[in-house]
Amino acid sequence: MLTVILILFPLAVSLALFLLRNEKIVRIVAAAGSLATFGVAVAAYVQYRYFCICALEAHAGWFDPVGISLSFGMDGLSLLLVLLTTFLVPVIIISSFGKNYKSPSSFYGLILLMEMALIGVFTATDGMVFYVFWELALIPAWFICAIWGGEGRIRITFKFFAYTFTGSLFMLVALVWLWFRTPLPHSFDLHHLHAVTLSPVEQAWIFAAFFLAFAIKIPVFPFHTWQPDTYSVSPPAGTMLLAGIMLKMGIYGILRWMVPVIPDAVQQFGFIAIILALVGIVYASVIALRQQDMKRLVAYSSIAHVGLISAGAISLNIVAMNGAVIQMLSHGINIVGLFIIIDLIEERTGTRVIANLGGLAAKTPRLALFFMIFLLASIALPLTNGFVGEFMLLTGLFSVHWAYAAVGGLTVIFSAVYMLWMYQRVMLGSGEGSTVTGEIRDLGTKEMLLLLPLVIMIFWIGIYPEPFLNLIR
Repeated sequence: MLTVILILFPLAVSLALFLLRNEKIVRIVAAAGSLATFGVAVAAYVQYRYFCICALEAHAGWFDPVGISLSFGMDGLSLLLVLLTTFLVPVIIISSFGKNYKSPSSFYGLILLMEMALIGVFTATDGMVFYVFWELALIPAWFICAIWGGEGRIRITFKFFAYTFTGSLFMLVALVWLWFRTPLPHSFDLHHLHAVTLSPVEQAWIFAAFFLAFAIKIPVFPFHTWQPDTYSVSPPAGTMLLAGIMLKMGIYGILRWMVPVIPDAVQQFGFIAIILALVGIVYASVIALRQQDMKRLVAYSSIAHVGLISAGAISLNIVAMNGAVIQMLSHGINIVGLFIIIDLIEERTGTRVIANLGGLAAKTPRLALFFMIFLLASIALPLTNGFVGEFMLLTGLFSVHWAYAAVGGLTVIFSAVYMLWMYQRVMLGSGEGSTVTGEIRDLGTKEMLLLLPLVIMIFWIGIYPEPFLNLIR
C-alpha cells in the first residue's frame, strides 16, 4: 500500500499545483507535498526494517493479454533510492524559493511529476512499467531545462532528449525480446525475466542494448557529451534533479535489470563497460582541471565519480556492488550540496567564473564552511560519506583486478586537485583579481537550515554507515 501512495501522492500534488495560481500557496503546497512524500518513504523504511516485512508490493492487471501488469515493490535497493529521491526533492524545491520563475505552478508541478516518475522507476517490477516510468521521468526534466534554462537551452536540451530517448528505445527492444523468451503466457514480470534462458548470442545483444540505454543516462564515456552543457544551461533545480537523482536510474538499471537477467553476458563483456567507465574517470578529470565555470567543473567531476560507481556496479563483486549503492546515495547528497553552494555564490556575485572570484571566505565565512564540507565529502575525506563508498568500490575492484583499482583510485587524486584548486581561487586569497565589488551577504539562518540536513547525512553515513549498509545487504 505504501508503494502505491509513494507514486500516487506526488502525482496528486503535481496535478493540484498545475491548477493553482497564487505563487505563495504554490510554494507552500510544493514543499508540504514533497515533505509528506518523504514522510511516507520513512514510514516504508520503518515497516520494512523493523517489522520484518521483506517486500512492500502492489500488483494490478493492466494489459493482461500481453502480460503487462502494474507491479511495484521495494526491497533494500529500491527503498534506499526512494529515500534518496524523497529526501532531496524537498531540499531542491525549498532551495528554489528565492528565484522568480515564470509560471511557478508549472515549475513546481513538473518537479513533483518528475519525483513520481523517479519513484516509479525505482519500484517497478514489471519491465514495461519500468520502461514507461523511465521515459516519463524524461519529459518533466526536459520541460524544466527547456523552459527555465539559460542561453542555448533549446539546442542543448534537444540533444539531451535525443540521446536519452534513443538509448531508451534500445532498452525497449531488449525488453520485448525477453518477453518473447518467457514461457506462455508471456510476461514482463521481473521474476519471469530473471528465469529466461538465452543463448550466448542473445545475451550479448541484450547486454549491448541495456548497457547503451543505461550508459547514456549515467552517463559513461563516450556517451556523456550531452551532460556538461545540459547541467550548465539548466536552472539550478533542474541541474540538481539530473545530477542528484536522475543519473542514478542508469546505475539502478544495471543492478536491477541487467546483472540479474544476463549474468553470463555481464561476466563475459562486463570488462568493456568497466574499461569505458575507468577511461571516463581520467578523461573527465583532466577536462575538469581546465574548467573556469564552477558548474561545468562540478559536472565533469560528476562524470568521473559515476564512472567509478558504474565500474563497481557491473563488476559482479559483492563488495564493489554494495559500494556502488552506498556511493549513489552519497553522490546524490554531495552533488546537490555543491550545486546549491555554486548557485548561492552566483546569486551573490553575479558570476560563477572562477577567474572573476576570489577572497570570498573573508566576507562569507559560513558559506565558506559549508562549501568546504561538501567539497571534502566529494573528495572522499575519511569520516565523510564519500569515503565509505569509494573505499568499498576500490576494495572490490582490486579483488577483480588490481589495475581497475589503480585507475579508479585516480578519482580521489584528481578530485582533490581540481576541487581544492577551485576552492582556493574562489574562497581564499586576497581577492585582488576579483571582479566582485561591495559587500556580499553571508548565509542566512534559512539557508543554513536548508543545508544542514545534507551535512548531517554526510557525517552520519561517514561515521556510522551500518544502517545504510544493512539496508543494501
